[in-house]
Amino acid sequence: MNWLIDFFSNPANWSGPGGIPARLLEHLEFSVVALLLAAAVAIPLGLWVGHTGRGSFVVVVSANAARALPTLGILVLVVLLVGVGSTWPVLIPLVLLAVPPILVNTYEGVRGVDPDLRDAAYGMGLRGPQVLFKVLVPVALPLILLGLRLAAIQVVATATVAAYVGLGGLGRFIMDGLATKNYTITIGGAFLVVALALAAQAGFTLLSRVAVSPGVRRVR
Repeated sequence: MNWLIDFFSNPANWSGPGGIPARLLEHLEFSVVALLLAAAVAIPLGLWVGHTGRGSFVVVVSANAARALPTLGILVLVVLLVGVGSTWPVLIPLVLLAVPPILVNTYEGVRGVDPDLRDAAYGMGLRGPQVLFKVLVPVALPLILLGLRLAAIQVVATATVAAYVGLGGLGRFIMDGLATKNYTITIGGAFLVVALALAAQAGFTLLSRVAVSPGVRRVR
């Protein structure tokens, strides 16, 4: 606890390009952009596969890839290919990490809707896209948001690897502290990463309470 107090009470840690605000903004930039890019790919694909039943193998492959994805290895490989002049070296592995949980949960959410509800929607004269967006998506929304929440937590935690190749983010505190044996900085950086991950989880939990219909929430 004393290390945390020393870390947060040190004015030098709050100013300049290496201060907490700057590193936090860098970390948020990596995380938010990666999550948005992953959602832009995974949600439409998950909705289409879940609604049509075609291409289910993509979901299976994606789920298996998530368990074996060498994030740090991909990060180093991208740096070797494109250099560190942009944020793409860290964004690419983070997007690849975030796509599987979003894709799988979106697919499972749509496929898990009661078939009788789907049939009733068609019976009322709704067409395919109308059934998807007016019936299936609202019912599947809790699982879709769960996938986004899981992806956000993983991305926030994994974005620390950017520091391994000289990029910014909160991982700089951890790496710099370990390199200089300044464990106050290391523990402070790790605390910030954990706090940001918990904030992401709380944010998506709140979003789920606001966005999901009370009737759907009760059924879930």
